[in-house]
Amino acid sequence: MRFVTKRRILHIFFPTRCPVCGDIIGAMDKFCKSCEEKLNVYDGKFSIAGAESFTAAFEYDDSIKPAIFLMKNGIGGNADYALGSILAERLSAEGINEKIDIIVPAPLHKKDLRRRGFNQSQLIAEEISRILGIPVEAKAVLKTRRTRAQKELDHLKRSLNLKNAFSADGEKLKGKRVLIVDDICTTGSTLRELTAVIKENGAVSVHCACCCKTAKKPLAVSEE
Repeated sequence: MRFVTKRRILHIFFPTRCPVCGDIIGAMDKFCKSCEEKLNVYDGKFSIAGAESFTAAFEYDDSIKPAIFLMKNGIGGNADYALGSILAERLSAEGINEKIDIIVPAPLHKKDLRRRGFNQSQLIAEEISRILGIPVEAKAVLKTRRTRAQKELDHLKRSLNLKNAFSADGEKLKGKRVLIVDDICTTGSTLRELTAVIKENGAVSVHCACCCKTAKKPLAVSEE
């Protein structure tokens, strides 16, 4: 069944809702117009060591947080479609789609995956795959060591927290141009570690993409 037809049929029985406010929207809509107008497109400059590029769709702020929350908790059926398809459009506009062979979602540890029941990064990756026609290799990289939540740690501890936490399948990565997909990027620690592991296992290049990037905090002004 074609994707559009399937969404329209599902919409009859389970109306599509805006992943931010919850209002009913059209079957193929991503957000309601009111919420969409409040979203802030990410236009900053950020880089990941070892990666060829970094792309983000939105700035991570209060206008987009409800959609991320719903997606992480498996509540918002439209969040992965909305965020994934917009990120795919951004990647296409930047020409990244022509520079990648496979998409690798940021992995969860098997215990976290079992508890949650899904990997939100994989849901996003599958939307990008559907639009760009590039395959997802969900098992190319695994998280073999369980770590603390990154949001609980400062910048230095984030990097140490992920050290040796991932393993990769060289047969799936050798000679490939890889796009790593995650939901949120804060300091870039996760993407940096994944990039290193993927390149160590034979990838010729790595590009990184996230639905949201946190804004850079302004430097504090000292009072004299």
